[in-house]
Amino acid sequence: MIEGKKIVVVLPAYNAAKTLEITYKEIDFTIVDEVILVDDLSHDETVAIGKKLGIHHIIVHEKNKGYGGNQKTCYNKALEIGADIVIMLHPDYQYTPKLIPSMSHLIASGLYDVVLGSRILGKGALKGGMPMIKYVANRLLTLTQNILLNAKLSEYHTGYRAFSRRALISIDYEANSDNFVFDNQMLSQLWNAGFEIAEITCPTKYFDDASSINIKNSSIYGMGVLKTSIQYRLHKWGLLKNKIFLHAKNL
Repeated sequence: MIEGKKIVVVLPAYNAAKTLEITYKEIDFTIVDEVILVDDLSHDETVAIGKKLGIHHIIVHEKNKGYGGNQKTCYNKALEIGADIVIMLHPDYQYTPKLIPSMSHLIASGLYDVVLGSRILGKGALKGGMPMIKYVANRLLTLTQNILLNAKLSEYHTGYRAFSRRALISIDYEANSDNFVFDNQMLSQLWNAGFEIAEITCPTKYFDDASSINIKNSSIYGMGVLKTSIQYRLHKWGLLKNKIFLHAKNL
């Protein structure tokens, strides 16, 4: 806990057996109260390793629900067990768990309700091995999103995120896609709900066992990101209402 606030780390996992243990062992349990592992029907030993590590909350999907569907389960369970601060960390060790205290303090202090670990601030992305084509695509998409959302983030595509309970219950993330565009829909919902979003510099690692989507899925993701940003702008202008922005939950 920090300042009496319960901190829960959620691990949305798919075939993370090779990296789950090293990720888990870098979590700072002097402040983290609970860990939730949600396995999206992996084909490896992810669940067995999670049990060996002593993770108390392990949820296994009976069918693959996709990256967004996995996160929905993560957040629902975190809220169910009383989380005040929820850290979403990929168990593929692409992002360092050592930033959890910093991200948690920003929320526990009341300064922000949402914190992103950015690979783009500083030189973390390219230094960590991000392929140049992905880096360029990230920059172009982010520029377009900042214009359409009237925002100023260094990137929207990081998988390292922290939320206050207030932020999570203020948006209807269940209305979002079950695929990778879920992340961007969620950020658009949070902007629409009036939340400020903080960023901290995050080193990253690209290696064989780190998760990555192929060119086809990257293209589908990019189109989904642009679609979400355009939907947000049309919604804000009152030209075309969208269901993901209409059903905010009561605080």
